[in-house]
Amino acid sequence: MDISQLKNVLEAALFSANQPLTVDRFLSLFLDDAQPTREEIRAALEQLRDDYATRGIELQEVSSGFRFQTRQDYSQWVARLWEERPQKYSRALLETLALIAYRQPITRAEIEDIRGVTVSSHIVKTLEERGWVRVVGHKEVPGRPALLATTRDFLDYFNLKALDQLPPLAEIRSLEDVLSPRGADVSSPAADEEESVAEDAVTQANANQEMAEAGIEAGTEVSSEVDTERPVDSPLH
Repeated sequence: MDISQLKNVLEAALFSANQPLTVDRFLSLFLDDAQPTREEIRAALEQLRDDYATRGIELQEVSSGFRFQTRQDYSQWVARLWEERPQKYSRALLETLALIAYRQPITRAEIEDIRGVTVSSHIVKTLEERGWVRVVGHKEVPGRPALLATTRDFLDYFNLKALDQLPPLAEIRSLEDVLSPRGADVSSPAADEEESVAEDAVTQANANQEMAEAGIEAGTEVSSEVDTERPVDSPLH
């Protein structure tokens, strides 16, 4: 099979699949006597990526494999295909996710010590239901609290191949840099006051770029469901 035909097979598989495809999954598409090498698969994928360099969609490699996705330059138009607004997440949830991403594995009590407020069970449940966080073990201390860590779905959602693509903490000036979605109006919280709400939705494509650049959730609105018990110190300085 020449490289042109191989590219066509990979392209058809990518468009037909409902999840990212690994090199091993691509190899399984071929009979043993006609199976290309892993190097040939990767070379074809690289050429396919170049073929789509100026198109409305792009070939992206994430933690779970390769997938086609909308190029962010065109997301403002594509987003109008769906009437639902992006889901809202509270600042408390975003802070919790940031700490898990950077300090994992971490217990709920350790998150509370850093944030200075109680972590709602609803927040942890929401992160687990989204498939972004899971229990990876238990800390050997009294009570054996669960250790939380991010998942492969977390990496896929934010266009990351691995956790080392998160920016170093030294490059993040404050927690606001991590939490603020691109283009959203997020005000700094005052003590014992509810944080202001960003009413405008930020697109999914901006979410992906923001995550890659800032290491935490973007592409969503910040809701008014926040902790207001006491001020939250920035844990990432």
